Amino acid sequence: MSGIDGKVVAITGASSGIGEATALLLAERGARLVLGARRSERLADLVARIEKAGGEAVQARTDVTRRDDLHALVALAGERFGRLDVLVGNAGSGTISPLDDLRVDEWDQMVDVNIKGVLHGIGAALPVFRAQGTGHFITTASTAAFRVAPAMAVYAGTKFAVRAICEGLRQEAGDSLRVTTVSPGVVDTDFTGASTNEEVRAQIMGLRPIAIPPDAIARAVAFAIEQPAAVDVNEIVVRPTAQK
Repeated sequence: MSGIDGKVVAITGASSGIGEATALLLAERGARLVLGARRSERLADLVARIEKAGGEAVQARTDVTRRDDLHALVALAGERFGRLDVLVGNAGSGTISPLDDLRVDEWDQMVDVNIKGVLHGIGAALPVFRAQGTGHFITTASTAAFRVAPAMAVYAGTKFAVRAICEGLRQEAGDSLRVTTVSPGVVDTDFTGASTNEEVRAQIMGLRPIAIPPDAIARAVAFAIEQPAAVDVNEIVVRPTAQK
């Protein structure tokens, strides 16, 4: 058996992009999936595809800014599969823009999704992992968690916070829980076109020719999960070879 086969994995932001690619890859390798996202119709389609291929998956509409939604997602794992082995906190918001734009509502959204959403997932899964005596948090950060660029101050700030929170969690986790942060560079998803500033969006879209596919990040997630229980892969950075 692989280190993935039979494990129960919950994924937020699972309806597209990295989350969708991760769900498909883990299902192929035998994981039982609990999928959360706001777009229920896309989730239902993904679950159907997984089941058609012989996998197991359930879904729940999940808005990570709502604490109760994360508790419901974790509870669904217990109800359907009897446990939760891995929580992949993948939901994210990246409406980047210069601070002079004063897009305060977008700043708030990034803080609520990227920081509070991660904390809500930890708050929901940590007691379950402690009771089981085992568990694995995998959280999507970004290369922006290592380097701040113009127009990315707030977004990078949220991702720096994600790395700090996950490092603190790792240090407090003890010898039975694993903590992994995966930081993608430019990935070919709809996320790259999320900015509402036309100039910034054009700059980001200009990077699409070098963008790597979402399944490159999915393979990094799978690598962390499949390690022996005594091996904790803490940080993985995956970027295009051509990205500076």
